[in-house]
Amino acid sequence: MPERRDTDLLFKALADPSRRKLLDLLHAHDGRTLSELCEHLDMTRQAVTQHLDVLVTANLVATVRRGREKLHFLNPVPLQEIYERWIAKFETRRLKALDNLKRRLEKTNG
Repeated sequence: MPERRDTDLLFKALADPSRRKLLDLLHAHDGRTLSELCEHLDMTRQAVTQHLDVLVTANLVATVRRGREKLHFLNPVPLQEIYERWIAKFETRRLKALDNLKRRLEKTNG
C-alpha cells in the first residue's frame, strides 16, 4: 500500500504549523538555503532541519546542491493530488448547488 503510506506521510507533514510555515516561506520565495529559512523561524537550526526532513520524506520539498549550499524547493504536486482527491470532488457539488440556488432565485425574482 505505497499510496496510503505516501498520503499518511503527507498529512503528517502538513499537520505541524512549523512545517506549514516552511512551505509558506518556500512558496513566497523558492530555492532557499537552511540559513535563509532559519531567519524566519524561532527555533534551532537542528529543529528546522528535522522539519525539512519530514517535508522531504513527504515529497513536499525537493533539495538541490549548489556548491556547498543545499537549496530547498517547494514541490506542489502532492498538494495538487490532495486537492483532486479530497477537495475538488466536494467543491463540484457545492458549486452545482450554488448554481441551482441562483437559478431558482432568479426565477422567483424574475
